Order: sequence, then structure tokens, then C-alpha cells
Amino acid sequence: MRILVLNGSYRAEGGTAAMVEAFCTGAREACHQVDVVNVARLDIHGCRGCEYCHNAGGGACMQHDDMDEVYPLWDAADMIVVASPVYYGSFSGQMHEAINRTYAGLKPKRCTKMALMLCSGARGVCEHAEGIYRTYLVDWFGAKDLGIFEATTSEAKSSEMAKKLHDFGASL
Repeated sequence: MRILVLNGSYRAEGGTAAMVEAFCTGAREACHQVDVVNVARLDIHGCRGCEYCHNAGGGACMQHDDMDEVYPLWDAADMIVVASPVYYGSFSGQMHEAINRTYAGLKPKRCTKMALMLCSGARGVCEHAEGIYRTYLVDWFGAKDLGIFEATTSEAKSSEMAKKLHDFGASL
């Protein structure tokens, strides 16, 4: 299976990165091809709502920035994992930019499975992000939700969470 992990955290040593690493290790051990794209480190501009993609562009965005690297991986993925820190109850701004830009091609061509990883500074602040994930990603794409993994920063870096995400990746 080909898996695309979108990491919305800029912090290379943060909780989100720890969660992503544990999952990817397990998935790769199970012989899955895993592509990790750190959207927080890319130059991705926001969707302009110009509708070029749905008119003259034939599904291609008129903007050419680092999102051009993401589109082929997006369409090739059998599974997409969204991993983000939680800012003001939602995904990081960089993750929102990347997700909004997928509007150009609409649904990914092959994705049938999705999962979500959220890292927050406190408990009880992930509900809005979960709603976006369920409504605008899983339901809209017609994908199967394989799980939502939430943790505070200290929990995200714990051996318990590492094992849980490693085992999840390995079980796919």
C-alpha cells in the first residue's frame, strides 16, 4: 500500500514529528511505501478561489509553488494520514493551506483509507479538527476512517504512544 503522511508541524523534534515517526516505522516494517511531506516547511500559498482549476485548468491549479510536489503523491496514495499540531482547536495554518489547495483536483484518485494524528498542548481541544477531518476529508472522499490518535506533547513523545502508532502502522 502507498501511504502519504502530511505533517503540518514545523518542529522537527516536536510531538507531531514523534507520532509521525512511530507510525512510519511500523508501516515501513510492514513493507508499505510511505511518503512523508512536511507541509509546514513548504512554500504553499492559499487557495485563491479563482476556479481556474475547474474551468480552463482542467483540475490543475494556476499557482505553481511547492504544492506541485504534493499533488502527484496525493493522487497516488492508497491511504492519507493527516498529522498536525492543534492551534486554536484546529490544524496548523500550513496544513489548512495544503488541504485547501487540494480543491483543484478535488478527491484523491486512489485513497480509500485515512487516519488523523493530532498533538496539542492540552486535553479537550481537538474536537473542531476532528470535525474537519471527518466531514471534509473522510466523508467527502468516501474513505474509511482507520483512526484518530490524539495526544498532548508529552504523551506524543511517550513510549506508550510510540508503540501504539508503530503497531497501528504495522497492522495495515
